[in-house]
Amino acid sequence: MDADIMVDPDKIFGRHLAVLGNTGSGKSCSVAGLIRWSLDAATSEREKRGRQGRPNGRFIILDPNGEYRQAFADDPGNARIFRVPPLDRDETALKVPAWLWNGLEWSTLSHAQPGVQRPLLRQGLRELKSGYQAQLSEDERIGVVAHSYKTSIDAALAAGRQEYTGFQPTLNIGGILRALGEDSSAWSQVASAAIKDDVDALEDAVLSLIGERRNARGFWSDFATAELQAISDALAPVAGAKPENEGQGAFMHEDAPIPFDLPLLSSHLEGLAQRQGSNMAGFIATLGLRIKSMLADRRLGSVIDDPERLNFEDWLETYVGADGASNGNVAVIDLSLIPSEIVHIVVSVLARLVFEALQRYRRENDGETLPTVLVLEEAHNFVKGIGSSDTETWSAADLCRDVFERIAREGRKFGLGLLVSSQRPSELSPTLLAQCNTFLLHRIVNDADQRLVSKLVPDSVGGLLRELPSLPARHAVLLGWAAPIPILVEMRDLPEAHQPRSADPAYWDVWTGEQARPVDWRAVVDAWTE
Repeated sequence: MDADIMVDPDKIFGRHLAVLGNTGSGKSCSVAGLIRWSLDAATSEREKRGRQGRPNGRFIILDPNGEYRQAFADDPGNARIFRVPPLDRDETALKVPAWLWNGLEWSTLSHAQPGVQRPLLRQGLRELKSGYQAQLSEDERIGVVAHSYKTSIDAALAAGRQEYTGFQPTLNIGGILRALGEDSSAWSQVASAAIKDDVDALEDAVLSLIGERRNARGFWSDFATAELQAISDALAPVAGAKPENEGQGAFMHEDAPIPFDLPLLSSHLEGLAQRQGSNMAGFIATLGLRIKSMLADRRLGSVIDDPERLNFEDWLETYVGADGASNGNVAVIDLSLIPSEIVHIVVSVLARLVFEALQRYRRENDGETLPTVLVLEEAHNFVKGIGSSDTETWSAADLCRDVFERIAREGRKFGLGLLVSSQRPSELSPTLLAQCNTFLLHRIVNDADQRLVSKLVPDSVGGLLRELPSLPARHAVLLGWAAPIPILVEMRDLPEAHQPRSADPAYWDVWTGEQARPVDWRAVVDAWTE
């Protein structure tokens, strides 16, 4: 006989829920229904207890296919819709400003190499977030490079004669002096009157020494300590033209969510490379070019650039939810038009920020949590089971997988529940699935997916799982922590207006003219290329 099945929200959301099944089996409607029915039940309970206002609940839906905008359109005040422009009425432009990214996220997206580029990138982020911009004057640019030369020569002097006598040591020091001679000649053309005499004196000293110590065959004879000391002394007044901030080092951490002018990053890194020494400029050039290309992409720039300097508190209130959920219980993040090369970074940043915000909420509120549910649709695209374990070689997909595995392991303690929906459970991270305590299993036909599911559940339900390949739409097997016994359920039918936009295409009705489908490719092209 038919009976209503009630589940405890603390169990189904607090211990993580996996909704698994083939496409067209009703997963999206189940997810939307669970959210709507939970909020409706909470509203009814509040009314019984004489409390007014919305339930103090938060659902954040990461929606890669743009399905869920329609599911909550009947109550626009309760749903905040974020997407890439162009926007419809009551929608907000999605903003995940680059200043919210941490150092690892920046390194991953920009493909910064671990040897030189990654440390310089992180230092540049620290400086910009601390309000220090390397917009150097010409004299300052000369000064920072001269300082690098002086440091190299002083290090050789401190180490002793073995660093500048003999074939290889003289070759090394000779190369430094030759480069210094070329640079000092160029500096004399652009230096201001304030350091022009010092630059000219340095150029004369270096060129004179090079002429004496390099023979016709191109080899260098030994250098004397006094000769190198004279070059160091000549560099001193030129190297003194450094930025006032140089060497202070009291910078904000690169992971801190502090706004900075994103367009300045590339030029700042170039200035930073020059402060480190002229030989660093080549290493940083490709990194700067990649960052410039990122910002030049209008699809990406509209999401990560922040010319209006959003307030971090306002961002959290907008995306995670205001006090008492006064701005609505549901945030739908439409990811459908985000470029594929950055969608993993956007998803991982959003998930990490929600997680860390709830961590800090608990710490600031004497251990009390703020219950929130993070919904990840098409989870197999974001939390794959195979990836690199070396953070130095991580891709954006590896970064995304790590964030969700961490939430799966630790989120419950901070009030963050996961609801993951996937049509390919065999491609999901085993760590993620192992931390899900409740499963809603729709029709599953693929053998690999069936075998995976069978390993996740007790042997006693094997007979019930054999029904999975033939389950009709909206039917599912509920089992795990939220269900005392495994049970075959039929999900309540959602009105069409409340269903996610994931219905089967109406091929026959369109072909036969029952449903009109006018085509205006110009409108598509205009929206695509604007």
